Amino acid sequence: MNISICLATYRRPDRLRLLLDDLVQQRLVPHQVVVIDNDSGRSGSAPVELALAAGAPFHLLYAVEPRKNVAHARNLGIELATGDWLAFIDDDERAPVDWLERLSNAAVAYRADAVQGPVEPVLPDGVAGWLRRGRFYDWPRMASGTVVPRNRLRLGNLLLKRSSLDPGGHHFDPAYGQTGGEDGDWLSRLAQAGTRIVWCDEASVLEPVEPSRLSLRWLLMRSLRGGQDFARHALAGRYGPLNATSRILFFCRALLQCLVALALAVLSLPFGLHRSAHWLSKASANLGKLSAFAGLHYREYA
Repeated sequence: MNISICLATYRRPDRLRLLLDDLVQQRLVPHQVVVIDNDSGRSGSAPVELALAAGAPFHLLYAVEPRKNVAHARNLGIELATGDWLAFIDDDERAPVDWLERLSNAAVAYRADAVQGPVEPVLPDGVAGWLRRGRFYDWPRMASGTVVPRNRLRLGNLLLKRSSLDPGGHHFDPAYGQTGGEDGDWLSRLAQAGTRIVWCDEASVLEPVEPSRLSLRWLLMRSLRGGQDFARHALAGRYGPLNATSRILFFCRALLQCLVALALAVLSLPFGLHRSAHWLSKASANLGKLSAFAGLHYREYA
């Protein structure tokens, strides 16, 4: 396959350097790696220059998107990519040597337009026990070959056939550029248009969890944003058409689930902080759904 890897980065030069090292060692060598720096200060230029000086075995293209908006950065990556297939990975992830090979093999084996793989969290040593027991950073996994449900579509580990792109250039929506959720919105639109996105459970990448994310507050705010994303996508019809009645039912269900989760958070506290935090996260996610009806959006990346 003629593959271009599209990579957006923002002020993570050390992580970017490690990821570029991983891409150099891929068993299936990509044709091109496009690095889009969303930092106008060009903090990502040094790792790219190091990779170029070391003789990267692929075309390495670096560009700056000065507008602080991840959707604009991702769109520029697509614009500059030349491959027949586009692979996406985040700048804080690590790619095993067989990552790209497994994705491409799955695309052929399952006759897929796109392949999504798991992102496995790596917690640092010494992390609080309740965080490890709660498995808060894990994402759902499926059997390989399963068509990914629209509400589980995400970037971070994806291979996509270029011919599946919207010919009108309507890719990532800048309205999600500082809140996140631009990936779910884009991929669900592709799925609605008939793009077949399947799961490959063997093509995993690793995501070392940053210390700033090892707190209950971060978990609750991420759940809040996730609930807002889900509601925004649902209300936009990404998961199916909604009429006035189904919107009311959606709101009432989220309200009921929020109240029940709060009660369970209190009742489960004697059985461990990880159990109580689980239900608090559920309550926060449903609060996010409710807040989306009022047009509120947590700007996580602002």
